[in-house]
Amino acid sequence: MKKNKIALILSIATIAVLFFSAFKRDNHNFELSKQLSIFNNLVKEIDLFYVDTIAPENIIKTGIDAMLAKLDPYTAYYTEEGSEELKMMITGKYAGIGSLIRFHDKKNTTVIAEPYDNMPAAKAGLQIGDLIQSINGIKVTGMSSDSVSNMLRGEAGTKLTIEVERPGTKEPITIKVERENITLPVIPYYGILKDSVGYLQLESFPEGCAKEMRRALIDMKNKGASSYIIDLRSNGGGSLAEAIDIVNLFVPKGLSIVETKGKIKRSNETYKTTREPIDTVSPLIVLVDGQTASAAEIVSGSLQDLDRAVIIGSRTYGKGLVQVTRELPYNGYLKVTTSKYYIPSGRCIQAIDYSHRSANGEVSRTPDSLTNIFHTAAGREVRDGGGISPDIKTKGEKLTTLLYHLVQDMAIFDYATDYKLEHPSIASAETFNLSDEDYETFKNYLKSTGFSYDKESYKTLKQLKKMLELEGYTEATKEEVKKMESILQHNLDHDLDFFAKDVKRLIADEIIKRYYSQQGSIVYALRDDADIAESLKLFKDSKKYKEILQPTKK
Repeated sequence: MKKNKIALILSIATIAVLFFSAFKRDNHNFELSKQLSIFNNLVKEIDLFYVDTIAPENIIKTGIDAMLAKLDPYTAYYTEEGSEELKMMITGKYAGIGSLIRFHDKKNTTVIAEPYDNMPAAKAGLQIGDLIQSINGIKVTGMSSDSVSNMLRGEAGTKLTIEVERPGTKEPITIKVERENITLPVIPYYGILKDSVGYLQLESFPEGCAKEMRRALIDMKNKGASSYIIDLRSNGGGSLAEAIDIVNLFVPKGLSIVETKGKIKRSNETYKTTREPIDTVSPLIVLVDGQTASAAEIVSGSLQDLDRAVIIGSRTYGKGLVQVTRELPYNGYLKVTTSKYYIPSGRCIQAIDYSHRSANGEVSRTPDSLTNIFHTAAGREVRDGGGISPDIKTKGEKLTTLLYHLVQDMAIFDYATDYKLEHPSIASAETFNLSDEDYETFKNYLKSTGFSYDKESYKTLKQLKKMLELEGYTEATKEEVKKMESILQHNLDHDLDFFAKDVKRLIADEIIKRYYSQQGSIVYALRDDADIAESLKLFKDSKKYKEILQPTKK
């Protein structure tokens, strides 16, 4: 009798749960249908009664974008016209001239910033510093660089006539370029550093990058590499499948690397390594920073969780969300977040919970106090909820206000362009240094252009003065404020001397690009790279390297 009573209670409870879940689902469906009906009728009423004629594609696209912005930064709608951008993000390919471009405010036009090696722009003779005046007879001065970029892209095999103004020449130059299918360089550089250390820089994770990386690693191995540095700094990620395959280069076949979990069943999946690795034993270091995100975090986090690599740098971005693309009517696409991913230790490194916002709609990172402890394969403690925390933390480079404005104002860019006109050749990227004499020339050049900038600290002081006046503390703090003003007073000569090392490095980098392109720039940067120095130091100390990958003894 008692068992029958318990069974009856359980049956009633089950029916109640099913009833309320069905009620909740029906209520959700009704609310969705209701809101769609309101939106549909609202657009029709605006179209019918608004004083001016509306452009439906613009007003509805704005509404869609605003709606998706309430979800997360990665869920986005692409119209037919914008679908090429999405395809380029996924594949790393587009048809165009193969060059970085940038709008030059002072010149009021777009400038060639960096033609890629062996691509149409470089092959046709376009150079860094060329100011684009017209494309196929259409004047582009004053036009945004995005608009110019759209004009430069098109079907492979089609031709462009580009008129440029080149520094050092009196007359405009007309250059004919044939568009090609462009594959962005995902491994801009790899090679052997000292002590048989192989170095590889990976910029993103488009389709096919794992195969490229496999070839590069085999090449370095054949050339004598016995340890490796994989540079994922500023790598914003890309394909999940490519990330799995890259981890597989260093760990055995059959290991679970990523598990995705979402609202619907098809979003739940476990991804394992499926190939034989290249190297599971050589010492391995992965470099990361605050811009290392998504697929790059899967690689660095998985190699950390499996105790296969030492991670060096600063804490990564913290993107633990997975997006898929869905086809929409009229050749549109929706890139939508469908799941979170979990790496081998079981942790999700997503730093921001977009479902919880403040009253004004702002989101914040998960504080360390609310993160959870997980364990690597060897038992080391790692945490979730805030990106990948490196095993060895280094200070990331910070762009000071002066450096930021020198780059933003294109002062260094223009100086480097002029420098090349006066110097037919320079020393190799491995040995080139900007001389003190050249730096003095740059300082004089900068003054002649009228360059100036406002320090952020001085701006803050001006705001403080207003608050002090408002709250009646002006007289009481007069001496202290006056002292601060004298300290923070704009002094270009002082700042150029104080930050000389950093400014000279930026100038040298920009100059080297004009002689040795992107690869030369990377070679130069590696010479004075603190993370590289830390990596080389660790490789020499094999005992410390092994200790890092072992759990801390309590």
